[in-house]
Amino acid sequence: MRILAIDTSGLVGTVAVSDGDMLLAQFSIQYKTTHSEILMPMMDDIKRKVNLDLSTIDAIAVAKGPGSFTGLRIGSATAKGLALALDKPIIPIPTLDGLAYNLYGNEKIICPMMDARRNQVYTGIYTFVPVVSEEKNLERSFDMQTICGQCAVSVDEIIEKLNAIGKPAILLGDGVPVYHDILEKELKVPYSIAPLHQSRQSAAALLALAKVYVRDGITVSADDFAPEYLRLSQAEREAREKGEEGAEETSKEKARRRMETHSTPGMVRIREMTAEDIEDAAKLEKTNLGKEAWTAGQLLEAMTRDDTVYLVSEMAGRIVGLCGVRNVSGDGEVTNVSVSGDVRRNGTAYKMVKQLLERGRGIGIENYTLEVRASNAPAIGLYEKLGFKSEGIRPGFYDDPKDDAVIYWKRN
Repeated sequence: MRILAIDTSGLVGTVAVSDGDMLLAQFSIQYKTTHSEILMPMMDDIKRKVNLDLSTIDAIAVAKGPGSFTGLRIGSATAKGLALALDKPIIPIPTLDGLAYNLYGNEKIICPMMDARRNQVYTGIYTFVPVVSEEKNLERSFDMQTICGQCAVSVDEIIEKLNAIGKPAILLGDGVPVYHDILEKELKVPYSIAPLHQSRQSAAALLALAKVYVRDGITVSADDFAPEYLRLSQAEREAREKGEEGAEETSKEKARRRMETHSTPGMVRIREMTAEDIEDAAKLEKTNLGKEAWTAGQLLEAMTRDDTVYLVSEMAGRIVGLCGVRNVSGDGEVTNVSVSGDVRRNGTAYKMVKQLLERGRGIGIENYTLEVRASNAPAIGLYEKLGFKSEGIRPGFYDDPKDDAVIYWKRN
């Protein structure tokens, strides 16, 4: 069985691929970059180096949380997008379980800790127990035993639990150095800290645990998968705190604010497309273009290339626009332009495509070309306003319904 594993729950971004009992490749990085910047290039690098055809993947394992809210969303959206495109199941691995599996076979108390801020950690308590085999007297295998399932608690509380167990412990995770002084002062049991090659998230460990999950039949569909945060995000906490301090909005006020937000062009934000946008962008394409729409898999593959730029327009937390361009020997082929019906005629498409053309210069594009249905007057008006000129027609190029394609160029 071939499995792809993704973990972006913490400071480390890590991707790995296994084939049966063999680890084909692993790519991990912890540096001054965000997961949205490095995840797709990491996956693309692995694909190229091991000649991986994603269609041969049997399942996708992903750290389902807890962890960084943004990181979990990026990893989850990428896993869901791939699973939907490939029609494969997802293996949802609890983040702390995956961390603990770095220390497979260790019979001490294992306590992974991730910094959750506000003097809290995401943590759990585990150990490995040997499995007795009558057939193999010398070969040992181990089952991971969960003593305390993953949770978000104060540092003092997890220290109290470890002291109560009273056995030697091994600590790992990015929360250990953050709270090292407290741990050193308050822990009453002997403890050690895992070495650097075992102390952070590892997609390879995720793969090893994923094999156990598959054996036990623990998989979900892409539609059913959702990350597990364990607590509210910082923004949600702050909003709740403000709500408790002041009077709550009335239903009419909330409805009016939502209406204003959705109808004000100034609230539209144009930015680079990320992996977590893929699912919504594909739905927008499907709504606008039907059978001609790009799939989530096609969008995901396109945006990971070095010779493309993909942008989205976001309004009130939802994707209302999408556009992309690919550099072909200095000529930019505009591949996608989709805008939600409720934001048309307010300048969103113009601003989005204009920014796309400007960013395209940054990857060496000098001239731009695109094709549009001859009957699509609004789109033609947009392109001509941006300086595109018609240079030819491809009769009967489009199907369902049949239509000519008008070829447009914007030359430097």
